[in-house]
Amino acid sequence: MIDAIFFTIIQILELYKWVVIISALITWVNPDPSNPVVQILGRLTQPVYDFIKRYIPTSISGIDLSPIIVIFAIIFVQQVLSNIG
Repeated sequence: MIDAIFFTIIQILELYKWVVIISALITWVNPDPSNPVVQILGRLTQPVYDFIKRYIPTSISGIDLSPIIVIFAIIFVQQVLSNIG
């Protein structure tokens, strides 16, 4: 039972990792802010980015590193859950 819960959490984290990657890639092309896809991605990722930015300075030379920090954190949590389960 616990293995199934850990597996589900790992899969949800994997999906969210791809949301973060897609969101970061879209920012490179200067998207239209009124686009529904851009708005959904922003609503899904911006609260996490803001939480990270509150505790860690993430802007280096105008580049926001918060997506990378989020991805590394997701990978870390996935590894921990895989080792526990």
